[in-house]
Amino acid sequence: MPDTAADSIKSLAYELAKVVGKNYVLSTPVSLALYECDAETMDVARPDLVVLPRSTEEVQKVIQLANKYSVPFTARGAATGLSGGATTIYGGISLVLTRMNRVLAIDPKDMIAVVETGVTNLAVSHAAAPFGLYFAPDPSSQSASTIGGNLAENSGGPHTLKYGMTIHHVLGAKVVLPDGNVTVFGGKAKDKLSLDLLGLIVGSEGTLGIATEATVRLLPRSRYVETMLAYFPSVATGGQAVSDIVAHGVVPAAMEMIDSLTLNAVEDYLHMGLNRAAGCLLVVELDGPKESIHVQRQIVESVAGENGSISLHWAKDDKERAQIWKARKTSFGALGRIAPHGYVLDGVIPRSKLKEAIENIAAIGEKHNLTIANVYHAGDGNLHPCLLYHRENEDEVRRVMLAGREILELCVELGGTLSGEHGIGIEKVSEMPMAFSAVDLESMHWVKNAFDPRCICNPGKIIPQLKSCGESGMRPLLRHKLLSGC
Repeated sequence: MPDTAADSIKSLAYELAKVVGKNYVLSTPVSLALYECDAETMDVARPDLVVLPRSTEEVQKVIQLANKYSVPFTARGAATGLSGGATTIYGGISLVLTRMNRVLAIDPKDMIAVVETGVTNLAVSHAAAPFGLYFAPDPSSQSASTIGGNLAENSGGPHTLKYGMTIHHVLGAKVVLPDGNVTVFGGKAKDKLSLDLLGLIVGSEGTLGIATEATVRLLPRSRYVETMLAYFPSVATGGQAVSDIVAHGVVPAAMEMIDSLTLNAVEDYLHMGLNRAAGCLLVVELDGPKESIHVQRQIVESVAGENGSISLHWAKDDKERAQIWKARKTSFGALGRIAPHGYVLDGVIPRSKLKEAIENIAAIGEKHNLTIANVYHAGDGNLHPCLLYHRENEDEVRRVMLAGREILELCVELGGTLSGEHGIGIEKVSEMPMAFSAVDLESMHWVKNAFDPRCICNPGKIIPQLKSCGESGMRPLLRHKLLSGC
């Protein structure tokens, strides 16, 4: 960095310290290294400063200073994101919201919660539990991921099949816009009287502003829940069972599937007594009235049998149910026993194409000589192939990137799209033209420019080759180096 730029960052750090306190402005190389990526570790770019505000007012002042010094800023929560959305690819400020972690209010009558966006997903449900309520979106990282991150990526989770994405559970948000002004989109009631600007913010990956507070919808916990664990001889037969269950009119709360490779990694980790010989494991959860569950359970059992299930078991109590879900939600971590790095995709396909997608992903893995573990939100067609690799092996990393691109292309060809819940971020920005026309992308440019004409709010994400931003100042990324000749 030239001395003039270094002096500018030093002056900015001094002014930021007066806003948030000197202990909450980080600038040493070691400190900055801790914030150089999110859970998508293939793309690494170190920020110039890390700032940890405590309130909306402090966020506003930080952004005003960023504008004064023409320095980009990128919001960051718990960094559990898997598309590089929180990675500061243009440097600047990593604006970390984890100190803003209060549940401000629970209203059991209207069934809503008002929270700061640095609070964790699971903490909201814990706060609502005394009233028999909970927050429905449940990403696998829910014990760590923040509400702000959930809003940014429009997160889902295993129960998306029945209860929807984050957008279906957010009523309002307080947002600091890229110019430092504060506004509120939505409120405590669903607003149908104007443009859905809240809908623009949710899923925009922090590129249109930074949400500091959110008003979220809470749901009553179901009185009756039944959770089944079933084994199938292959992922194809398990995938067909998923399609047939829905075709029979059953909409479970969740349907999750993991393949044999993942199943065995989980068993090595948890020692649960899982059937290592099975081709896949399917989790089906039903909830609702007792009479309805009884009928649905019979249908699920019948369909499983028709598709050659090896065995099935219904959890007998909450403890057993929690164990079944632990097997699913620790699956990606367990894969670390096979390889130190995993590139997790989240392409979406029509549920009817699940069997075809599974077979083609396996062929892509063989073509590129890669080990691919598979975890599926099978009920809604959200695939999570995890391409295992060793980061120090550049040829292997390159093959992972090429295979990942082919898998996303496959999803689009089958009638699906690039992302179900992880977002576009850096990871899929080059693939956006696969799913969107030039007119579509130009429209996205207009929206971005309307909110952020200076292009300093999380630049370089979602939209490829943003004309008003240019490429100057972008930190070199490994994917660009390895794919430049492709």
